[in-house]
Amino acid sequence: MIKAVVLSSGGIDSTTCLALAVDKFSADNVATLSIFYGQRHSAELQAARAVAKFYNVAHYELDASEVFRNSDSALLDASTAPIEKSSYAAQIQKNNSPRVSTYVPFRNGLMISMAASFADALGDEIDLYVGVHSDDAAGAAYADCSADFIAAMNSAVSIGTYGKIKIVAPFVDKTKAEVVKVGLELDAPYHLTRSCYERGDTPCGRCATCIDRAKAFELNGVKDPALT
Repeated sequence: MIKAVVLSSGGIDSTTCLALAVDKFSADNVATLSIFYGQRHSAELQAARAVAKFYNVAHYELDASEVFRNSDSALLDASTAPIEKSSYAAQIQKNNSPRVSTYVPFRNGLMISMAASFADALGDEIDLYVGVHSDDAAGAAYADCSADFIAAMNSAVSIGTYGKIKIVAPFVDKTKAEVVKVGLELDAPYHLTRSCYERGDTPCGRCATCIDRAKAFELNGVKDPALT
């Protein structure tokens, strides 16, 4: 019986959530769910599949791409907007706006809602793991990663599922470096993960998420396993 569903992007944060869930419930009781939303590349879905295979957990995928067909987010394949090659803080200052070009409108709200509906059929009571962290919420770059947003969504999900589904966001008040610290302690397969926003087999190293990822490993005194 599934006791935990992890929203998996194939990146560091969701992979660390999966490591926590497997450590708590065992692989037989955990499933991962990835959502295609029209993103620029398939690499993150491939990474999510690889991570699920590593842990030998059930893996599912849903398609939400039609919802974002008119969005101008730079993360979407149909968008002509370039991926900014600077930190989120620098982008916010440059744009004089908290909303960065890679924000996908209400993406986490949609994904959490889809995951809650999907998870309802998998078990009696399910913890829905979401890998948001405070660095993404900083400056409101990604408003749907904030503690306030997650608390509101958790309340809505609980009400809407008769208390059956609970959102677990273990890193909502943690930095990415703290996420990595936990994952290293649990031997999370970071060598399988993908963070870069750009297409291609090799991370660009210059987009905001590459910058954050490099800093997180540096602060933990280790080299990024995906780059070795």
